[in-house]
Amino acid sequence: MNAERAETPLRSVIVTGAGTGIGRATAQALLAAGFAVTLAGRRRRPLEDAASDDSGARHPNALVAPVDVTDASAVDALVAAHVLRFGRLDVLVNNAGVPGPAADVGELTLDDWSATLAVNVTGAVLAAGAAFRQMATQRPMGGRILNNGSIAAQSPRPRSVAYTTTKHAIAGLSKSIELDGRAYGITCTQLDVGNARTGLLDDVIGGPDVEPTMDVAVVAGLIVHLAGLPAEASVPQLTATAAGMPFIGRG
Repeated sequence: MNAERAETPLRSVIVTGAGTGIGRATAQALLAAGFAVTLAGRRRRPLEDAASDDSGARHPNALVAPVDVTDASAVDALVAAHVLRFGRLDVLVNNAGVPGPAADVGELTLDDWSATLAVNVTGAVLAAGAAFRQMATQRPMGGRILNNGSIAAQSPRPRSVAYTTTKHAIAGLSKSIELDGRAYGITCTQLDVGNARTGLLDDVIGGPDVEPTMDVAVVAGLIVHLAGLPAEASVPQLTATAAGMPFIGRG
């Protein structure tokens, strides 16, 4: 990791899962809005692409950090590298996740369950924990943690037991952070998104013409807004879905 410190302090953000989908759109929107951003994810190439313009030049306020969010020491090193470069950590966008298998609970294998749990819950807890520890040293300003919960945290799709269960766990994680963070000026938002257009979505809904979708830039814009809120404001939960998609009443 390039750990050169930025000369001008900026409000700084770590985005996990920043190489694709919502994470990529969010990292790029944050950079465009003037934030300093560490783009974290498993593969360097997509992260480099997300952090660079059409000419291939990396944004001056971007740090690229390949990381496995299920590795506690690697996540701690990620936060340390971010703070070394940017001085503090204002916001964590806790976005890394996997869709899990299409299966009901009777079909779900232990290996598939363990793999989904490792990224969606353990990875989210490790990233939140490392961010929390850093933010707790930044009192009274603390920081903000934004957890990508998915509308599956509220209502499942059929045959999505592994994903749905892990996203319900994110609801508990978010509430616990919001409660335990009060003493340190740390707030937490559970952001539940439905049918943002990404490469993953077609696999979930069976194609772009099956259900209504919305531009992923809408979600990125919401996250930029949340990241820019003053410390005195907390948004514990926010749901954003494509208009008309099957969410309320689905099942």
